[in-house]
Amino acid sequence: MSEQAEQAIETPVLDRYECRSCGYVYEPEKGDDSHDIPAGTLFSELPINWRCPVCTAKKVAFANIGPSGTASGFKENLGYGLGVNKLTPAQKNILIFSALALGFLFFISLYGLQ
Repeated sequence: MSEQAEQAIETPVLDRYECRSCGYVYEPEKGDDSHDIPAGTLFSELPINWRCPVCTAKKVAFANIGPSGTASGFKENLGYGLGVNKLTPAQKNILIFSALALGFLFFISLYGLQ
């Protein structure tokens, strides 16, 4: 019976929501210090009168952009490319800046040739 109870309890996904007016992202993991919203508060649990702390837009101006650490872009496009589309934004940044640093090192190494 305890297994059924564990299956019935679903952990809510901490999706982030972005203000379409100014680009502010509400992250449930952080909450909202300016309105005394504690960390872990889901967007759906925010008060009706809660507004964007940057531009004071209403809750209806926010769009769900999914949980943090997930691959960005449309789900149907994640299969294209050389596997790069399945990387998270942080992984893409590491890949891009590592390639730039490697290219810079190759360029600087040309000064060693005579």
